[in-house]
Amino acid sequence: MTAIETDLLQLAYPPRLDLGPQLTHEQLMSSMQATMALHKGGPVWLFAYGSLIWRPECSSTERMRARVHGYHRGLYLWSHEHRGTPEIPGLVFGLDRGGSCSGFAYRLPEDQLEASLYALWQREMPYPSYRPHWLSCRLEDGSTVQALGFVLERHLPSYAGNLPDVVLNHVLQSACGRYGTTRDYVEQTVNALRSHAMPDKNLEARLKRCAKSCSGG
Repeated sequence: MTAIETDLLQLAYPPRLDLGPQLTHEQLMSSMQATMALHKGGPVWLFAYGSLIWRPECSSTERMRARVHGYHRGLYLWSHEHRGTPEIPGLVFGLDRGGSCSGFAYRLPEDQLEASLYALWQREMPYPSYRPHWLSCRLEDGSTVQALGFVLERHLPSYAGNLPDVVLNHVLQSACGRYGTTRDYVEQTVNALRSHAMPDKNLEARLKRCAKSCSGG
């Protein structure tokens, strides 16, 4: 690591964050109900772009490859719980403005809808780091549905943005939370996307650079 990279790492990581208290049951329910009030009717679809691809939170009646435009997948969200700790924050994916993103669309079962949605809110919204949003989602059969997605809020302290490779490399080497390491989370997402013939080449390139840096090559 060069002196410049060392200085950059010391300035950027670990970040001093105050994410505030976790959302209460009442706050989660209020957010969920406000989001559902904007649904235009018909089946409820969920757009999965990260760990929901390989570790779904709830059952579904249908699953199809899909793409949304206007948002891209990025490792832009600090994690104090799932993939890191307050002392050594990890990173998780979010949808940020610009570009497009491939993933899966799940049609949620109507008879279990409220329980399924609440489980999602508990998983995705322990802190108010995302904004639940209805996305225009094109399915692999060419049809378009309104799908629930969790998009990033850039003004919140949990938003990390597009970090330099030296910082990302350090996070991948060190961060671990309740569900495991950031590295494992990223690699499982990369492998799931590639196994379904929709690789995220930008993400794979970043991982390759980090692996090369770690090996000293």
